[in-house]
Amino acid sequence: MSKALRSDYGLLALTLLSLVLGLVFPSHSLQSILSFAVGAAVGFVLSLVLVIRAIRLGEFGSDVLALIAIAATAATGEWIAASVISVMLATGRALERWAEGRARKQLESLLARAPQFAHVLDASGNPTDLPLNKVTLGSSLLVRSGEVVPLDGTVLVGGTFDESALTGEPIPQFVANGEEVPSGVVNSGGTVEIITTKTAENSTYSALVRLVQQAQASSANGVRVANKWAVRFVPFALLLAAATWLFTGETEKAVAVIVAATPCPLILAVPVAIIAGMSKAAAHGAIIKGGAALEQLARTKTVLVDKTGTLTLGGPEVSVVISAPNTDINLSLKLAASLEQSSPHVVAQSVIAEAKRRNLELQIATNVVEEHGVGLTGVVAGATVRVGQPKNALPEWAQIESALIVAVEIDGELKAVIGLDDPLRDEAGSTISALRKMGVERIVLVSGDRQSTADVVGATVGVDEVFGDCTPEGKLEIVHAEMMATKGSVVAVGDGINDAPALAAANVGVAMGARGATAASEVADVVIIEDSIKHLATAVLISKGSRARALQAAGVGMSLAVAAMIFAATGALNATSAAVSQEFIDMAAILWALVPVANKLKN
Repeated sequence: MSKALRSDYGLLALTLLSLVLGLVFPSHSLQSILSFAVGAAVGFVLSLVLVIRAIRLGEFGSDVLALIAIAATAATGEWIAASVISVMLATGRALERWAEGRARKQLESLLARAPQFAHVLDASGNPTDLPLNKVTLGSSLLVRSGEVVPLDGTVLVGGTFDESALTGEPIPQFVANGEEVPSGVVNSGGTVEIITTKTAENSTYSALVRLVQQAQASSANGVRVANKWAVRFVPFALLLAAATWLFTGETEKAVAVIVAATPCPLILAVPVAIIAGMSKAAAHGAIIKGGAALEQLARTKTVLVDKTGTLTLGGPEVSVVISAPNTDINLSLKLAASLEQSSPHVVAQSVIAEAKRRNLELQIATNVVEEHGVGLTGVVAGATVRVGQPKNALPEWAQIESALIVAVEIDGELKAVIGLDDPLRDEAGSTISALRKMGVERIVLVSGDRQSTADVVGATVGVDEVFGDCTPEGKLEIVHAEMMATKGSVVAVGDGINDAPALAAANVGVAMGARGATAASEVADVVIIEDSIKHLATAVLISKGSRARALQAAGVGMSLAVAAMIFAATGALNATSAAVSQEFIDMAAILWALVPVANKLKN
């Protein structure tokens, strides 16, 4: 439990205890008044803090009316009413903080991915783990297979790296001896050694983090549902209270109007509806980090979606295998996959997976020699097999359209070619269609991959516009342009480090957290924790339903509050009875917020 949440729970417990003790002690006794006064003081300070914070953010919230009500009831000696209002205020605050804390807790495993240490080699070649800020320029680092490169450096011996999180390129890239490799990419081959060329402070990863911070600072917050109601309701309540005092000359009636107007439905019912939506979204694979994010997601009009790892699976898979005339295709694949068992390369794993899918029985290869970035050669079942980049121009039978082509040579002759691509997710097209049915007006594909590749994917799933070859700065510019042109919310969806600035700047950032980079998950407002883009459409649908319930609950509560205010103005309710009536109004508004959501959960 976070320190902030413990603090909110403590305030709620204190206001409740004060109210209970005040009711237990004899009416109007010193002990009773002191108990109520303690609760009122807590509520006053809490509401004052919330009002000051809202002013600093340029917002106008419902807490201002609670502040006025507590002050007015305390000034006129209506201590029970002041204490009840404080309890309601503390309850609403604790509810929202609990929901935010729950989301953070579910993300802890995702945020543990960022490299915090580097394996630094000493003069004897022994690795020692050091914090990144302790690693100096020119240090020799060991990066094992599957690890994230912690700092920018020069590769001593060529290796293969998955750059999809950084550049959007789904096919692993070979980095030759002496070439630069940036921090944030994943070593998809064997263990490599690099010499650092940048410190932690000015590494590629750190530069992106600074870009994220700048994007967050410039990101505009939307107006919350409760605050929209408050803008209209608070002036009305104050005018009615002033009119009551002017016409009756009785301060008690004016105070009773203020108490009846205390926006407890906004403080309680709206958060309950929002929290119900957040819980339902979490059950469907989408963690929404706060009520503000859910409300913004419900207003989605434009969606900017990344390609690699979002619309596609984010890694190479065998898409086609073609053999030479009069050649057994399965035999060629079997020999190739048998040889590939000797390599940790991600492409090798894809070839092996295809062979297993075809139920081919693999054998052990001998005399295996690897040419980094070129391929493997070895002996399988008495045949000399080579798998790797084509040496010469491919014959007509081997012409295929794939992102990566692997040649299979047996005893010196080209016998087959294997094509690998980053396949489109099965649910990508249906997700785009579902978003349009929910009222999303514009869907744009924004990718760091090649324009030609992005165009094909965009045409397949049916987006409105495609941007390829995008840098992190380019994606950020596109987000800003779309936000200027869109009346509703702009949602940015991605999974890579290069997506993080765009996610931070958008009204709502959505990270594909099941395989996404830590930077994206940290800055995103929504994290898809199951590896499927379909959960984006589900999250939008749930958000729209929850926001609608919140608006309805606020409407019900405020309508009943207006009726109570009229009764208070006529003297039918005093401040204490007005506070008690707010409890019944709260119950009605909360039930309205919860019951429809519960019914939808069954569908």
